[in-house]
Amino acid sequence: MSTPSLPDLPIRRLTRRDVRACADLSEDRGWPREEHKWGLLLTAGTGYGIDAPDGGLLTACVVTEYGPRERPELAAVGMVLVAERYARRGVGRHLMRHVVEQAGTTPLTLHATPYGRPLYEELGFKVTGRAEMVRGRFVSGGPAPTVATRAATAADLSAILRLDAEVFGPDRTHFLARLPAFADQLRVAEEGGRLIGYAAAWPNMDTHVVGPLIAHDTETAKALVAALASGTDRPLRTDVDVRHEELLVWLKERGLAGQSLNAVMNYGAPDLPGDWTRRFAPLTVAAG
Repeated sequence: MSTPSLPDLPIRRLTRRDVRACADLSEDRGWPREEHKWGLLLTAGTGYGIDAPDGGLLTACVVTEYGPRERPELAAVGMVLVAERYARRGVGRHLMRHVVEQAGTTPLTLHATPYGRPLYEELGFKVTGRAEMVRGRFVSGGPAPTVATRAATAADLSAILRLDAEVFGPDRTHFLARLPAFADQLRVAEEGGRLIGYAAAWPNMDTHVVGPLIAHDTETAKALVAALASGTDRPLRTDVDVRHEELLVWLKERGLAGQSLNAVMNYGAPDLPGDWTRRFAPLTVAAG
């Protein structure tokens, strides 16, 4: 019996039972294992993968849908990986075509590295923005942020969800409801008794990732980041929309350095919904 060609191998749904295999695939491509993040994505989103003939996963990705379950308004694609030994043999294209077909009329968004961008452009994705990843040990200094923040409580969840719906657009309750258990810190900013921002710091290998970062303005974003930084001895990492130039300059003055610049790409929509002026950083680029 002949062996099917790689692009003809069946694509299956991934579950939390596949976290270790997904982490092995990340490690194979020189990425961190990120089992904590894989666990969240495979719980809140839908994983797709192909089993390799010689064991493990040949390729994988995760799609996270937002909005009503019966008619999602947006889906984010992330963690698109192909095992090194099977690279450049069409399997990534095969997987992404499947994702596009499964999405139907739901717009798609993703963060593309320079390496992956040509494939996504071939499939019809358009560049709509950029995000810069910065990383480093936060160093206090300069004028202290003037906006007050505090640790979030269970009573804040409904207000966080309302603010997020204003800023992000499509409902992502199913994703954010997992944030208190996923993150090590969750903080909110208030003004006159009204929630004007929130942010989380969650563990990823040797860093704390800051995200999501939703804030009324740049000063509020700075206050949230500074408060999160004071609660950890790990380096910080975050991915900031480059249009928030003032925040990026401040983060670099505080010790974080630019690591990479990725393209934000959309399929089926000219731009992301919501209010970008208050959306400073995603929870993770893998989930939009």
